[in-house]
Amino acid sequence: MQRILFITSTRIGDAVINSGVLDHLVRTNPDAKFTIACGPLAVPILENTPGLERLIIIHKKPAGMHWPGLWRRVAGTKWDRVVDMRGSAIAYLLRAGERNVAGRYPYPDNKVREAASVIRAEPPPAPKIYVPADAHSRALGHLPAGRQMLAICPSASWPFKMWPADRFAELVKRLVGHGGPMAGAAVHIFGGPGDEEHAQPILRVLPDAGVVDFTNKLHLMDVAALLGRARLFVGNDSGVMHIAAAMGAPTLGLFGPSDERRYGPWGENCASVRGPRGFEEVRELATSKDFRANPESLLLDLSTDAVYEAACRLLERTSS
Repeated sequence: MQRILFITSTRIGDAVINSGVLDHLVRTNPDAKFTIACGPLAVPILENTPGLERLIIIHKKPAGMHWPGLWRRVAGTKWDRVVDMRGSAIAYLLRAGERNVAGRYPYPDNKVREAASVIRAEPPPAPKIYVPADAHSRALGHLPAGRQMLAICPSASWPFKMWPADRFAELVKRLVGHGGPMAGAAVHIFGGPGDEEHAQPILRVLPDAGVVDFTNKLHLMDVAALLGRARLFVGNDSGVMHIAAAMGAPTLGLFGPSDERRYGPWGENCASVRGPRGFEEVRELATSKDFRANPESLLLDLSTDAVYEAACRLLERTSS
């Protein structure tokens, strides 16, 4: 029996991006037992992995002091393979038959392709989320009978990555209103803890049109199951966007201060849109080289018309 240690990300979006590599390992090593090390937010994405023997939660500490703690928990095992998507030194400090460690990628490319390069997998394995059957069953209870579903995530991890909420409201009104390409569709809003305020403009614009605010109300696997049934997802660059893409929903990602070449949603049913300014131009608008210090949206040049047109193109392309 093989034992494989897989070290992955703390953030939800990065864990989803790396999940394709994990799925490839599961499929090519069906009898292996997996130990997965990840941050607490990523646990729901990974806890249903086939062959999972142990899930180790990494609580990030200053000066990288979480790494010695992880080493102490895994050093007693002789690993057949260690796959470290974090690029730490820990793989070289363990007894392992094979080591795959993420390094610096030479040029801007989608993070899914970058992740695949760690294990030299070609073509890049698509992200895969193992959603349990009970989550799919619960999702059925939330689906609007006989209506399409438009999924929206107007929030993100930082304000600078958020398209203004009032533009989301206008977009939703145009998509599902009379004469829109999704006229009469139900609208489901998604987000995490603290994101509730970003749903309010949409709720005000469409108070009686089947808008359901699921912000911080569902387990992440229930979110994934629902997103997999959406006719269209529109959202900022966020973990929810990557979940929607991984679940096969037609996914439109909105970009400004993050590079869609690297972080764009992965899959044939996916697209990205930004304003007239390129990524480098947007960077120059930031008040600090550390975007996290920028208190306001850096997507103000992205018009509602541009997003609406991109959404219509994606709907047409995925209409079969």
